[in-house]
Amino acid sequence: MQQRTLGSQGLTVSAIGLGCMGMSDFYGGADEAGSIATIHRALDLGVTFLDTADMYGPFTNERLVGRAIKGRRDEVVLATKFGNVRSEDGAFLGISGRPEYVRSACDASLQRLGVDTIDLYYQHRVDDKTPIEDTVGAMAELVKAGKVRYLGLSEAAPDTIRRASAVHPITALQTEYSLWTRDPEEGILDTCRALGVGFVAYSPLGRGFLTGRFRSIDDLAPDDWRRNNPRFQGENFQKNLEIVERVEALARRKQCTTAQLAIAWLLARGRDIVPIPGSTRQERVEENARAVDITLMPDEIAALDPVGAAVAGQRYPEGGMRTVNR
Repeated sequence: MQQRTLGSQGLTVSAIGLGCMGMSDFYGGADEAGSIATIHRALDLGVTFLDTADMYGPFTNERLVGRAIKGRRDEVVLATKFGNVRSEDGAFLGISGRPEYVRSACDASLQRLGVDTIDLYYQHRVDDKTPIEDTVGAMAELVKAGKVRYLGLSEAAPDTIRRASAVHPITALQTEYSLWTRDPEEGILDTCRALGVGFVAYSPLGRGFLTGRFRSIDDLAPDDWRRNNPRFQGENFQKNLEIVERVEALARRKQCTTAQLAIAWLLARGRDIVPIPGSTRQERVEENARAVDITLMPDEIAALDPVGAAVAGQRYPEGGMRTVNR
């Protein structure tokens, strides 16, 4: 597995990470033993950049990841997040970046993960009621205390990234980015590069849509959150299938899978970009990991670039869209 550097503070990670959210939440069903085996397979392949958050489960995903890396902690670059507040029963209680919450959330994550230090600690969503300077100031105290090594933000706007970086170096911004989600190209990537902030691309496979696995909404489990996603609904679903078919045609010519092509496209956008596709299955991790071996030619990149312009539907329902890029 190739390695990439995130930010300008010296954090080195695997060129492809593993998003662990779907092992515990949102996509229907959970298989703890299978998920732990998948994490172990990822580590064996050199996919050592693991991404979780306290809200996934809620709370259960951090515990699962903690069990999976027990005895292998020194192989892992461990990232988790705070800020989306949920109760034990799963209810969403809002977004918080209050300093006292930052400290208590970190302590709770450390305990659930069973580790002494979090390698990369993100604010999951920006709290528009708490100045970012106050939130990052509290996060910086965690670095001084040895509880956190590097700081990150998720779904932050350019001005927020600049203000945060003035308080403490930000190592990575995590935001949705894929062939059909191109929002970061509208100022966010440029801001990150100007400030020496690495970029972590979540949902690089369009929540699985870009793999070609889904041909109907009925392919999703009844409790799968994606049923509420605008891009998976009605006419949008059918229009977005046309995007998948275009990518599939290019993948066939490249003799790779659609997922591998989508990941390779992201890797080609810059060495400061690290995609973190999620998976619960070992064979998918193996497939995704092989994307690092695919080299795209300029004409192939040019053929893929227009795909995002054809996407139908917002990437979140209306309520979710109000919490991103702020």
